[in-house]
Amino acid sequence: METPTNNPCTDVYTCSASNALKIWRWLTKRGGIAVWRSVNLSNPGASWTTPAFEANGVTPYTKPTWQADDKPARIITDPAEVMVSVDREVKRFRVGVRMGSQGMLFKVTDAGSRRIRMEVEKAGVGAYYVFDYDTQEAVIMAPVEVMPIEKFMEYNTR
Repeated sequence: METPTNNPCTDVYTCSASNALKIWRWLTKRGGIAVWRSVNLSNPGASWTTPAFEANGVTPYTKPTWQADDKPARIITDPAEVMVSVDREVKRFRVGVRMGSQGMLFKVTDAGSRRIRMEVEKAGVGAYYVFDYDTQEAVIMAPVEVMPIEKFMEYNTR
């Protein structure tokens, strides 16, 4: 799970509504969550979130990918430090793609990247984009409401 970029909060962890139940289970049953930062210079802004411990509750969770640092950047055990962002789609548009330099990956063209950055900035604080591979579209998302995970779980598990 990756977290949205451009998040202005630095001392709270923000997850999407679609990941809130999993994060809640990890906080309450797996000793918290571990946030792992990327050491891959080709993917510098990436992060991953895992439970703090394996299912046995004793063994620390191992790094989720070779790209992650050997130790988590942060372990969160207090639900008060976790917020849930309820997001909405702001805009969707087709972008051009090109073959990557190694011929293995598709990349958004330079013009497409500029437009994505412009539209994310226009959408406001907390906005980010996801790529819809089926339609080859950039989807700009922005938070409608950000709330503590305990409040979100109370409203959504009745």
